[in-house]
Amino acid sequence: MARYVLLGLSAFLVSVGAAAAQSAPPSYEADPTVYKVIFEDQNFRVISATWKKGVTDKQHSHPLAFVTYALDDCTVKVHNSDGTTRELKAKAGEARTGPMTTSHAAENVTDADCHGLLIERK
Repeated sequence: MARYVLLGLSAFLVSVGAAAAQSAPPSYEADPTVYKVIFEDQNFRVISATWKKGVTDKQHSHPLAFVTYALDDCTVKVHNSDGTTRELKAKAGEARTGPMTTSHAAENVTDADCHGLLIERK
């Protein structure tokens, strides 16, 4: 009996976690002026992102962990839903991982447009 309760609780927690990851729409749905899906199949989604100078995109989520690839030198200020901010600097040609994120917005604080790719493994 205890095993069934534990299994049920585990399933509930997993479903709550999945629902929390969807608290804001995915980037490409939340702000198609910034994010465009340029490739998708059953395994991967590739998103092109272009932040014009001074633009802050709309609150969005990243329901999957992802890899970013910077096409330009860029500095972005990330505004988290809890009110905290952090600054991310990327050099052209740099790749890094990004975590699953429930809700944030990104502001281009560079003196030029920023371009990058986000690659999600489904």
